[in-house]
Amino acid sequence: MTPPSDFLRAVEAVLFASDEPVSIDTIRAHVGQGDVREALEQLAQDYAGRGIELVRRGDRWLFQTAGDLAHLLRRQREEVRRLSRAATETLAIIAYHEPVTRAEIEAIRGVQISRGTLDVLMDAGWIRPTGRREVPGRPLTFGTTPAFLVHFGLESRRDLPGIEDLRAAGLLEPVDLAIEQLAVEKPDDDA
Repeated sequence: MTPPSDFLRAVEAVLFASDEPVSIDTIRAHVGQGDVREALEQLAQDYAGRGIELVRRGDRWLFQTAGDLAHLLRRQREEVRRLSRAATETLAIIAYHEPVTRAEIEAIRGVQISRGTLDVLMDAGWIRPTGRREVPGRPLTFGTTPAFLVHFGLESRRDLPGIEDLRAAGLLEPVDLAIEQLAVEKPDDDA
């Protein structure tokens, strides 16, 4: 077996030393010139099937405990933090529609959201302000963060389940399905 190159070892060291997922540009800033993508692919292969694995979350990379061994590292007392229904709905709207303004979130949900709902999601590190919309009033827009992808085990937002996946999992309420069916059977006559 050929020993790893100094470049590969440097990429591995940067990943291990980082306390958060790192981008290719961040790795390159530490290790200099070289094919970082190739090094990441090689490391992912090298760690496949081991106790830790190299995974991609969005455009960032990190080492994490292999999923089948995570139970060994859990502490006896886990703090369970449940999101309210409002926070869950708001997070879903942001994830599926980002960048989205507060007014757009309220229009989709059909009710006004409290300031605390967005604060809870920002404190969890799952959403962040992404800028301002170029319309009168310049409302603030929100989007998900790399921490959202990491927490929910997603490589990108494209991995979010579609409506068919949600229906198959039984996560759509019968009322939602009935309303959806009515909309299909009786289109708006105003159009």
